[in-house]
Amino acid sequence: MTTQTTTMKTENTVWHKPQISKLQRAELKKQKPALLWYTGLSGSGKSTVANAVDALLFTLGCHSYLLDGDNVRHGLNGDLGFSDEARVENIRRISEVAKLFLDAGLVVSTAFISPFASDRALAKAKLEEGEFIEVFIDTPISVCEQRDPKGLYKKARAGEIKDFTGIDSTYDVPVAPQIHVKTDTQSIEQCAEQIVNYLMAQGFIPAQAFTSTVTSTPA
Repeated sequence: MTTQTTTMKTENTVWHKPQISKLQRAELKKQKPALLWYTGLSGSGKSTVANAVDALLFTLGCHSYLLDGDNVRHGLNGDLGFSDEARVENIRRISEVAKLFLDAGLVVSTAFISPFASDRALAKAKLEEGEFIEVFIDTPISVCEQRDPKGLYKKARAGEIKDFTGIDSTYDVPVAPQIHVKTDTQSIEQCAEQIVNYLMAQGFIPAQAFTSTVTSTPA
């Protein structure tokens, strides 16, 4: 169970309605705004798959942007740790940022562990119906530990890192994700194409044939 943070609201502020709507921006880009919310254990391949999808969308002429968990913690969320409370605030902030990107008419990807189902639900609740697409990067922890691209599992097992998801911190497995990929049995190219095909099938981006040129490896 997570602890929800209380956000301070500035007094005497009124929401300013922009002259150009989200719909107008999306129509200009010939696509529908969507948030691809990648979730999975550390080392499951979230960032690798998200980057492959972003690159594929770019080759298709789509307007997209990737918000990576580590990158965001270098700036916007650089003041947050990894306690349950900090993780909740981390997701709250990125949800608000993602919402702004959707207002610009983009297809947005967020690659975060986002371990708590309640926080993912809150992120979904901020958006319009159908815009939130949960992408479960389903990789066994044994495979993640074997990869251990950042050496984090080794440190967690040695007690050098506390509150590490999958070791001494909870991960709520998605119950009904819109997209379910397995990087231990699928190549990165197959994962990326599965996700982009979903976007086409659901009408978020124009349906078109493509040839994948992405050659990333799981991380």
